Amino acid sequence: MRSYLFDAKHNWTGFCLAFAGLTGLIAATDPAGAAKVRNEQLVESRSTDEPIMAIISLRDQQITVYDDKGWILRAPVSSGQKGRETPAGIFSVIQKEAEHYSNMYDDAYMPHMQRLTWSGIALHGGPLPGYAASHGCVRMPYDFAERLFDTTGLGMRVIVAPNNVVPVAIDHPALFQPKAGPKTMAASAAAAEEAASKADQARLAAMSAYRESAAAMLSVHKAEILKSKAESQLATTERAIVSAGSPREAKEQAEEAKIKAAAQLAEVEAQLGSAKAQLQTKLDAVTAAREAASAAETARIVAAEAARKAARDLEPISVFISRKTQRLYIRQAFQPILDIPVTIQDADRPIGTHIFTAMERTGADMRWSVVSLVADSGNEASSAARGSRGADVTATSTDLSSAKVALERVVIPQETVDRITEIVSPRSSLIISDEALSSETGERTEFVVLMSGEPQGGITHRRRERQIEVRYDRLPYWRSPFRAPYSPWWR
Repeated sequence: MRSYLFDAKHNWTGFCLAFAGLTGLIAATDPAGAAKVRNEQLVESRSTDEPIMAIISLRDQQITVYDDKGWILRAPVSSGQKGRETPAGIFSVIQKEAEHYSNMYDDAYMPHMQRLTWSGIALHGGPLPGYAASHGCVRMPYDFAERLFDTTGLGMRVIVAPNNVVPVAIDHPALFQPKAGPKTMAASAAAAEEAASKADQARLAAMSAYRESAAAMLSVHKAEILKSKAESQLATTERAIVSAGSPREAKEQAEEAKIKAAAQLAEVEAQLGSAKAQLQTKLDAVTAAREAASAAETARIVAAEAARKAARDLEPISVFISRKTQRLYIRQAFQPILDIPVTIQDADRPIGTHIFTAMERTGADMRWSVVSLVADSGNEASSAARGSRGADVTATSTDLSSAKVALERVVIPQETVDRITEIVSPRSSLIISDEALSSETGERTEFVVLMSGEPQGGITHRRRERQIEVRYDRLPYWRSPFRAPYSPWWR
C-alpha cells in the first residue's frame, strides 16, 4: 500500500534530510556505529584502472572493489534482511541505470542501480542503518554508488560471499594461457574504416555517373526533338515543291528550301548520333560505377563484420564447470556459445566453489587470481554476524591448495583447451563449482551461481520479469555462430 505521507520519487530530498538528521543522532549516541556508516575508503597512492570485480562480505556488510593491481574502493553496505537475504554466490553487472525506481517496492528510489539479476537483485545507493535491512538488494552509500557507477562496465564480476574473502594470486599449469601475443582490433577497425571510405567514394562516383548519364539522355532527347522538327520542315518543303506548279521562280525557291531543310536534318541526325554515342558511354559508366559501388558495399559489410568479430573476440570469456551437472559452459558478451560434458575425477566428492580471474598479461603469460567461496558455519551464527555493526572485518584467506586441487580434478577435452587459449584475454574467468547454474542465468546475463547452503530469501521472494530459456549450441565453439551482444549502452 502506497504511503500518502511520503512519495519516494518526489520527496526524496526531504527523506534524505530526515535520514541525515537521524544519522547525526546516531553519531551522538553511537560514535562507533556512525563511524562505520561513514567508513568509505579509496586508493589514492596509484592510478587505478576499470574495476574487474567487486566482493561483498555479507558477514561484515562491506563491499571491496578491485582492479588488476589490487583493491581500489571500499565501503559499508546494507544487504538483505532476514527472510529476504541477498543470496551468496557469483553474479555480474548486466544493466546500469543512473535514475531507477523499483517496480516491486512502492516505486522506491534506487539511484545508480547496477543490476545483477533480472528478478531484481541489484547494487544501488540507499540508506545504511548499519546492518542488513534491504529486501535483497545491496545498498551502498550514495556518493560511493555514484562513484562506482561511473567506473564500472557491463560484465564486471560481483561476488557475494558469506564472509570476507580476498583474491589471491595463483599460478597453475591448468590455468589458460594465451597462445599468441595480445590481440588487437586496430587493424580490423582500420580496414573497416578504409572499406567504408571506399564504399562512400564508390557510391558518390555512381551518383555522379548517373547524373552525367541523365544529362546525356537530355541531350539525346533534345536532338530527337530537333530531328523531328527538321523532318517536318523537309516534308513541308517537299509538299511546297509539288504545289508550286509551273512558275519557275516559285519552284526554285521551294527547291532551295528543301535543300536547306535536308542539310539541317543531316546536321541534326549527326548531333543525335553523337549524343546517343555519348549516352551509351555514360550508361556503360553508370553500370560500371554501380557494380563498383556494390562490390565496395559488400567489402564494407565484410570488413565491418570482421571488425565486430574482432571486437567480440576481445571480449572476456567466462568458463563455468559444474560438478553437479558434469558439464562445461562458455559465455562471451552475455551469449552462450558452448555446452559440453567434462570429466571430474572423484565426482562424488565436493570440489568447492572457486572463481579464477585473468587479471592482466605479463609478457606472453596471463596473471591469474582466485577467490574461493566458503559457507559460514551455521546459518544462525551467520545471520547474527551479518546483523552486527561490530563484526570482525578480518579477511578470510583463500586456500590455494584446495583451488589447485579443483583445477587438477577437472579433465577438459584438448580441442576445447586449445580454442580457449586462442581467445582468452584479461578479465576472462574460470569458475569451478559444486553448484549448477542458477535459473537466473538466462538471456543477456553472465553466469549466475548461488551457494545452496546459504539463505536465498532475496531470490525466492522475487518473480522473474519473464521466463527465459537458456540455449547453448551443441556444436564445437569454433563452429558456433556468434550472436549480436546486448548493446550497452556497451559502455
